[in-house]
Amino acid sequence: MGDWHPILAAVEGPTGVWRLIDPQGREYGRVEIRRIMHGTDTRYKAVWRGEVLGWATTLREACERVHRAYLQAHGPVPFAGYPDLGGLTH
Repeated sequence: MGDWHPILAAVEGPTGVWRLIDPQGREYGRVEIRRIMHGTDTRYKAVWRGEVLGWATTLREACERVHRAYLQAHGPVPFAGYPDLGGLTH
């Protein structure tokens, strides 16, 4: 089937915005194109859950950043400590 890449999850629209869509059809992040330096350079803003992850020089790199955040959200979380069971009575 070929190599899959996060850019394949990107759906363009509105113009200049790519929404990354999960298998259930929900948006899980977005990439927005921006012109900088008096319109001579292009950057891509990678956004995950409303937070800017950073800026990239290619659409591919920006999609990878958003997808990496998506995958990390599905992995193990840091240990939050043991629950306080001191109030239990038997």
